Amino acid sequence: MTAAAADTRLTASAADTRPFAAFEWLIALRYLRARRKEGFISVIAIFSFLGILLAVAMLIIVMAVMNGFHKEMIAKILGLDGHVAVVRTDTEDFADYQDYAKRLEAAAGVRKAIPLIEGQVLAQTPQLSHGAKVRGLSEEGLKALSEISKNIKSGTIDGFDSQEGIAIGTGLARLLGGVRAGGTITLLAPRGVRGPFGITPRIKVYKIAAVFEMGMSEFDRNIIFMPLAEAQRFFSKGDAVDVLEVLVQDPEKVERAVAAMEDVGITSLRFYTWKQRNMSFLSVLQVERNVMFIVLSIIFVVAAFNIISGLIMLVKDKGREIGILRTMGATQGAIMRVFLIIGASIGVVGTLAGFLVAVLFCWRIDEIRQVLQLVLGMPLFDANIYYLAKMPADLDWGTTGSIVGMALALSILATLYPSWRASRLDPVEALRYE
Repeated sequence: MTAAAADTRLTASAADTRPFAAFEWLIALRYLRARRKEGFISVIAIFSFLGILLAVAMLIIVMAVMNGFHKEMIAKILGLDGHVAVVRTDTEDFADYQDYAKRLEAAAGVRKAIPLIEGQVLAQTPQLSHGAKVRGLSEEGLKALSEISKNIKSGTIDGFDSQEGIAIGTGLARLLGGVRAGGTITLLAPRGVRGPFGITPRIKVYKIAAVFEMGMSEFDRNIIFMPLAEAQRFFSKGDAVDVLEVLVQDPEKVERAVAAMEDVGITSLRFYTWKQRNMSFLSVLQVERNVMFIVLSIIFVVAAFNIISGLIMLVKDKGREIGILRTMGATQGAIMRVFLIIGASIGVVGTLAGFLVAVLFCWRIDEIRQVLQLVLGMPLFDANIYYLAKMPADLDWGTTGSIVGMALALSILATLYPSWRASRLDPVEALRYE
């Protein structure tokens, strides 16, 4: 076979090759594995890969922490308060609360109506004192709050109604000098007994029946649970309560339960959902989450520019080889696909590696935080500021999928211009001085 016939056959074979054929992958992988004298191009590829990896990992981790913080805070709030607060608007006296509770519990979607009394007190031991909020409710109501009943660290809430004992958080126990279950503290209510000389503060010593730990420092330091009947006596409420806390089947769809309770026909009641009572807090969390997503997404743009610059330099460095491939019959589309494969390979592998790093990091995020605290010698997640005992992370697969998809899309888009430039390279100009 003559040289001309061989060239003609090679040209025809290259021209007839289907898109993303084996020879295009072979050339792309060859360019990715730069030789020693082309090591600078390999370094650029490595930095582009690391840029995508870090961008994906960082955004997934930050969004997971934000989701975990939001989820934990909501769980703690719902674990302490009811999903709906029901108050009377016609009078401050909620004496017939038992009848109202039965009628509301019959509504669709309602799980439990808990009578509640709230009041401010000063908790004291012989050495220390601290302000706290007393929540008076029945044993049945206390056990219905799973964040409390499932987190009793010492003592018991069994028989809570039949005793004058109280339940306090671990944070308050520490603030009062390390009191324990079985010990006693003194509670002072500023609005106590009305006498001939005005209102006299009420003071009474209570036994600590149980110590709980919700994991949210703000609640563990400031909440005291008291039997409902004892709270009525201590705050001079008679047979009345302050509010009915309603638990519903699905807290995320609490509006449906409210509509069902309104249909009961009790016009003197007003309903306040947990979303309404925590609207400012929830809005701040959502805004913070959105802002963090937007700010950290800029890292993707920086990583994409790394891919663009790396490919442009690779095109300039491989001008001679591109010219030879074109003279041998490689089409413009084939050259473009070669550089698309190079850039997309960096983006896809970097994205998958970043995803894997983020999953592993979120899996052990609190252990990693503790190690970093020991190394740096400074707190990285202060429970007194963030209210939670440990750093949470919750991978939302919808959000994570969006991040991975965005990274893949940007990685592929970043390859289009350099690949197009490579395909438009004139083989005559590329080989003119060779």
